[in-house]
Amino acid sequence: MMQPQVIVHALAYLTLAAGMTIYVSIAGIILGMGIGFTVCLARLSGGPILARIGAFYVSFFRGVPLLVQLLFIYYFLAEFGIDVPAMAAAIGGLGLASGAYQAEILRGALNAVPLGQSEAATALGFSRASIWRRILLPQALRISVPPLINEFTLLLKASSLVSVVGIAELTRVSMNIASSTYRPLEAYAGAGLFYLAINLCLAGLGNLAERRLATGAAR
Repeated sequence: MMQPQVIVHALAYLTLAAGMTIYVSIAGIILGMGIGFTVCLARLSGGPILARIGAFYVSFFRGVPLLVQLLFIYYFLAEFGIDVPAMAAAIGGLGLASGAYQAEILRGALNAVPLGQSEAATALGFSRASIWRRILLPQALRISVPPLINEFTLLLKASSLVSVVGIAELTRVSMNIASSTYRPLEAYAGAGLFYLAINLCLAGLGNLAERRLATGAAR
């Protein structure tokens, strides 16, 4: 029979662990945004070398499991004298992996914007920067919000893997609680509730962003 008091007693530890999960996830998302946008531009640049480098990056980081990437950054680089702190390895691994997915989401969104709009803007004398700022990016952002929110949700859940490099996030802490209390059901149920609450908040923010972008487009 489940003993809820175990969850209550562990609430403070799980709350701190949830904060760590949110921190590494947000940092990984932000890093992934920068990488994803850069890789997306490389793939759409029209230059064969940049496009191939971008394609290789996407193929590599989508093809290699995140767990292997984290272990490579934290342990393998140390063999060559590159000592990567656990937090840097966790955020770097999440960001590098997320960047590959975000790059493809953004590329698909930009390709979904009708080419005729850019051609018409060019004919009207718009600069390339103005076309990107006023035509391409606003529409691509509206298109990409749902898949990006889905990617952020998946990244948040995948952040449980950073426990392999010693980060005390939700999964790691719940495992410690389970081993010390001999009550794995309550420990993992508590962690699951925190994951659910965080993802529901993320989904709510995504819905809010969609509505705001839709309102702005209607004006």
